[in-house]
Amino acid sequence: MFSSAVGCGGSTYTGGGSAAPSEARAVESSTPAGTASAGQFGSDSAAFPAADEAAPAAPPPPPAAVQGTASQRPGAFEAEAKRAEVMQPEPPQNRPGLGTEWGETRSSSITTVAFQRAEPTSPFSMASLFYNDEEGARAMANAVGFRRTSGGVTPVAGGALLVGLRDENGAFLNGFVASDKNYIVGEAGRRYTIVIRNRTPNRIECVVSVDGLDVIDGRAAGFSKRGYLVQPHGELEIDGFRQSVDAVAAFRFGSVRGSYAAKKSGGDSRNVGVIGFAFFHERGTNPFPWTNDEVNKRHDANPFPGQFATPP
Repeated sequence: MFSSAVGCGGSTYTGGGSAAPSEARAVESSTPAGTASAGQFGSDSAAFPAADEAAPAAPPPPPAAVQGTASQRPGAFEAEAKRAEVMQPEPPQNRPGLGTEWGETRSSSITTVAFQRAEPTSPFSMASLFYNDEEGARAMANAVGFRRTSGGVTPVAGGALLVGLRDENGAFLNGFVASDKNYIVGEAGRRYTIVIRNRTPNRIECVVSVDGLDVIDGRAAGFSKRGYLVQPHGELEIDGFRQSVDAVAAFRFGSVRGSYAAKKSGGDSRNVGVIGFAFFHERGTNPFPWTNDEVNKRHDANPFPGQFATPP
């Protein structure tokens, strides 16, 4: 079996719906290709939530019936009125910080190409970028040492891949690293794009999520979804939630309540604030050389293992 990869700028497209794990489709973008950052998603990062949510809890049983009526029992009406006032639900509170809104329609065409994953549902590398406004990002890193990142680009898999966010003027958004997590600082109302750079000689498929939603079909993100194809030594730029083969809804920073994820889920904003990347090898290509073990070996290399030179 083989899967197809969808990409921008092409003339053909092979239909919608998530592909079966053994036939995952990838989307090839007309904009240049890019890379993603590495690291497993932790329990606090829900960039790829389970597609099947638990069934909602049954409503609580009604209160026990009361004998008589308000007119028969003195003060009963006032008591019921106060009780109803206490039980009145609190109005929803606005969460602080940024979310990603469904922006204006932008032209962005794609085509579908063949791509068969080496491992259908097991990415060789994953990464996540947490985003917020300046105040929120600093609050997230409160009491944790952090360092600024260079140019807002995050390396993945030892630098073989790079990921970042660009603003509407083409400049990378700055960020920082805190407690092994990557943070990007945005601003409400500004448009952004997701950039992935592939520094390897092989094609790579990348499934991308924003606020827990797949950027291609707008549903709960998962590894079995089709992804975007990143060409060898290429750059991919994703500029919105896909509406059709020719258009996207731009990514725009906005309020959490106004985010696309909150509106799609009836107000559920639990996954707002994170962008996820899952990278897949193509079957038949050479194995990805920069595994976590290989990277760790490089980090642990001893510059002075002995005192004198010996014959080889």
